[in-house]
Amino acid sequence: MRSCSTLSSSISDAPRAARSQPWSPLTVLGKGLAAEASAEELLRRYQLGEELGRGEFGVTRRCTDTSTGEVLACKSISKRKLRSSVDIEDVRREVAIMRSLPEHPNVVRLREAFEDGDTVHLVMEVCEGGELFDRIVSRGHYTERAAAGVMRTIMEVVLHCHSHGVMHRDLKPENFLYANTSENSALKVIDFGLSVCFKPGDRFSEIVGSPYYMAPEVLKRNYGQEIDIWSAGVILYILLCGVPPFWADTDEGIAQAIIRSNLDFQREPWPKVSENAKDLVRKMVDPSPYSRLTAQQVLEHPWIQNASAAPNIPLGEAVRSRLKQFTVMNKFKKKALLVVAEYLPAEELEAIRELFHRLDTNKDGHLTIEELRKGLRLIGHNVHDTDVDMLMEAADMDGNGTLDCKEFVTVSIHLKKIRSEDHLPKVFSYFDKNGSGYIEIEELKEALSPRGDQKAIDDIILDVDKDKDGKISYEEFELMMKAGMDWRNTSRQYSRAVYNTLSRKMFKDVSLKLDSNNGPLAAAVKEQQVVD
Repeated sequence: MRSCSTLSSSISDAPRAARSQPWSPLTVLGKGLAAEASAEELLRRYQLGEELGRGEFGVTRRCTDTSTGEVLACKSISKRKLRSSVDIEDVRREVAIMRSLPEHPNVVRLREAFEDGDTVHLVMEVCEGGELFDRIVSRGHYTERAAAGVMRTIMEVVLHCHSHGVMHRDLKPENFLYANTSENSALKVIDFGLSVCFKPGDRFSEIVGSPYYMAPEVLKRNYGQEIDIWSAGVILYILLCGVPPFWADTDEGIAQAIIRSNLDFQREPWPKVSENAKDLVRKMVDPSPYSRLTAQQVLEHPWIQNASAAPNIPLGEAVRSRLKQFTVMNKFKKKALLVVAEYLPAEELEAIRELFHRLDTNKDGHLTIEELRKGLRLIGHNVHDTDVDMLMEAADMDGNGTLDCKEFVTVSIHLKKIRSEDHLPKVFSYFDKNGSGYIEIEELKEALSPRGDQKAIDDIILDVDKDKDGKISYEEFELMMKAGMDWRNTSRQYSRAVYNTLSRKMFKDVSLKLDSNNGPLAAAVKEQQVVD
C-alpha cells in the first residue's frame, strides 16, 4: 500500500498537466486506481439495488456482492457532471486517499473502483443508520455526555487521518453517517472528496470546505492541517447548542463572522454546559492555528478523557429543535440545487463558444481576466466585476490567470445555471406539485422526508411560514432560500468560486477593517497582505 505522501505528487500533478484538456478523452482514474475499465465487470460482480442518495455529481445505490451476499453501496459519479479538471482531480484524489489510508473502524472502507466511458463507480461500505444530527434529534434524551462521546469518535478519525498525512478539509455533520440503525452502531466519516495529502509544515491556499465550518486561515488562503480541528470545534459547538457559532444573513457576513471568531456562550443552553466543555470549544475554535489544539491534545482534554463523567442531564428540547431545523433546512437547500442541476435545460453551447472567440482578441486560445472584463464590456454585456471574478476563480483553480475555451464553456454554463435568480420560481414549482401557489405540508414531506419525519416537516413550516397559514408561499420560500448560507453553496464548485472571490475582496478592501487597526480582522488583513 502506498503512503499518502507518495501519492501526493502523482495525484496532484497529473490532472493539472491536463488542465486545459479535461474532456478529450476523459479518463478520471485510469489503471492505477480503477479495478476495471468496464461497467460489465461491475455488474458481473455486484447486483445494484435501490437508490440511497443523490448528490451534485451522481447517485449512490445499495449493491450486493454476488459471490458473498455482502450488502454494500455503489457511488456512481457521472463524468458529464465533472465540469472542470478541478472536479476530476477531486475524484481522483479521493480514491487515491481512500486506497492509501489504513483501515479504521470509523472510516468508511472503499472496496473497489470501476471506470467506464461515462461513469466512475466506487463500491464501498454501506452506511444506513442516518446522518449524525438526524440520529441525535431522533432521541428524546440528548445530553452533554452524548456529545462528548460523538466528539471523541470524530477526533479519533481526525488523529488517524493526520497521523497518515491526510487533511480532510471538509469536516461537517453531513459527512458522518452511522453504519446501521442499532443503538451501538459505529459512526463513520464517508467523504474524502476535498481531502489532500500533506507533510508537516506544508501550507495550502485553495479555498475549500463548507462555509459554516471553514477556518479563518482558509479564507486567508494560507493553512495547514489545523483547519480540521477548527471544523470539529464548530461541530462541537453545534452539538452543544444546536446552532452554528458564526452566522449571518449573507455569505460575506458569515465570512466576516469567522474572521472575528467571537463565540457566544450566553444564550441557552450555555449557562448549564460545563466549564470543561466550553474550555474545549474555545481551544478548538481558536482563531490562531498556532495555539489551537492538535488532534492528540483534544483527545487528552479532561472533557474528552472523562466523557463518562460529563453531565448526563438533557440539554433541553430547544437544542434538539434547533439541530433538527438546521439539518432539515440544509437538506431543503440541497434538494433545490439538485432540481436546478437535473431538471432545467442547459443553455446553448455554441453561443458561449462564439462569445469566447469574440473575447479572445489576440487569438491565442486563452482569456486573461482583463480580456474577459474588457471584452464583455465591448460587446455590451453589463456583467458585474464580482461575477467576472467568480467565473475566473471557478475555472482557473491553478491560478495561471487564463481560461481556455473548454474551461470557459463548462464553467460559465454551470455558474450561469446556478447563479440565475430566475431558477427560484422553477424550483418552487417543483415542490408545489399541485400548482396551488403554495408548498403544502404533504408536498414538503414527499420531497424531503418520504419515510415520514413529520416533526421535521412541521419545524420547517413553523420556521418559514411567516404569516402562519400552515403553508409556504413563494415570497416565504424565496426569503428562506436566501437567508444564511446561500442555497447555491451546496454546489462545491459554486461555493469555491464565491469564497475565493470573497477572500480576495475581504483582504484587499480597507472598508472591511471593521475592528479598528488592532482588531482581529485588521490583523488578518495584514497577514494576508504579507502572503500576497
